Amino acid sequence: MSVSTAVVDPSICAPLPVLGADVTVPLVTGGDVTYAALDYAASAPALQRVWDDVAAYAPYYGSVHRGAGYLSQLSTDLFESSRATVAEFLGCREGDQVVFTRSTTDSLNLLASVLPADCRVFVFETEHHASLLPWRDARVTYLDAPRTPAQAVATLERALADREPYGPALVCVTGASNVTGELWPVRELAAAAHAHGARIVLDAAQLAPHHPVDIAESDVDWVAFSGHKLYAPFGSGVLAGRADWLCDAEPYLAGGGASRTVARRADGGVDVQWHTTEARHEAGSPNVIGVHAIASACKALTEAGFDSLVARERTLVDRVLTGLADVPEVRVLSLFGDGAPRVGVISFVVEGWNSSHFAAALSAEYGIGVRDGLFCAHPLVRTLLGGEPQEPGECGAPEAEPGERSLNAIRVSFGAGTPDEHIDRFLGAVRELVGAGARWTYRTEGGRCVPDRGAAQV
Repeated sequence: MSVSTAVVDPSICAPLPVLGADVTVPLVTGGDVTYAALDYAASAPALQRVWDDVAAYAPYYGSVHRGAGYLSQLSTDLFESSRATVAEFLGCREGDQVVFTRSTTDSLNLLASVLPADCRVFVFETEHHASLLPWRDARVTYLDAPRTPAQAVATLERALADREPYGPALVCVTGASNVTGELWPVRELAAAAHAHGARIVLDAAQLAPHHPVDIAESDVDWVAFSGHKLYAPFGSGVLAGRADWLCDAEPYLAGGGASRTVARRADGGVDVQWHTTEARHEAGSPNVIGVHAIASACKALTEAGFDSLVARERTLVDRVLTGLADVPEVRVLSLFGDGAPRVGVISFVVEGWNSSHFAAALSAEYGIGVRDGLFCAHPLVRTLLGGEPQEPGECGAPEAEPGERSLNAIRVSFGAGTPDEHIDRFLGAVRELVGAGARWTYRTEGGRCVPDRGAAQV
């Protein structure tokens, strides 16, 4: 098997312009190179369109809601029109609410705070920690990692059927794994949840930047995602979906903006009437710039056309998988097996290499930024690697010396702004490192492998 050199179909769109495309970084071996950002799954670069829209608005920034001044009124209109844009982007149903948060993690913690009493939560061990951990105060059932999409549905159906007593329940599932990039059977899982009287929330942090997300079509109850993965890294996220649980619960944060009226009582206490709109869970001064950035990204992706974006990304995924398969020492991680559809997120290990060492060499010697570790999905990575838990080092990556095997992995991720050259450079670097080894010496510092600046070239 050889690396594909096929020219991308001209009907497939070119990479979308992103900030940082011309940034150069120094190589430890000498000289500079254009940086290859291949860590989109952590934080995607800002789309140029998003940056331009934010810059155009910035001089008109004002406080949102209740301000009488022109800039406040303009900012309020922008904030609420952004809400409408996001609702359209997500295919929200009539009556759904779009609540602006700080991130996917914040969104899911918000949802966890509004669960009805005695709500049962069902979550696969394969989830990102943002989906795995917020339910600590609920009765949680953790489901084993499935090995096929059909097994995922069957596992959920059995767990829901066995629950006693039969009361409120919530299923939390990812749309695309942040470790393997594999797409999950969201519509089938939603159907299983609803058939057993449960609701379902979709963690779309890794799905929304790569594929269209439609709440009504997929029949999920809520969707959560982050702006910083959707090419809008300005500190905002979204929780969108059914309003009833959100309106019935106490506000996620108590404070200004969430309250309609506040009055002192004769006994010295305070009476509060909370909003029943999205404002109920948006206390404090809203991040109008972050919200505007998300709406701008939604418009940019929609206008570029998801069919074209998906088609181009599929060619990049195929190129990476084909190139890695050509290196026998590389093992790509997968739950659902070869051929399972994925977004541009691929994790792998290299025989004879510590993953931190390999990632450090990619950066220092080739100007390629990837990620190594457990990717805030420790149970999933350990299941895929078949290893026992170790004490974590920095960022969850077990400490190890260069060349020493460790129970962590390397993740390469890309998206709408990735040029073909970055993929080709990455694959060439993998072949060279595996075939000839690193050209520099490395040492462990703070639990990570870093170039030894005082050493001569190997």
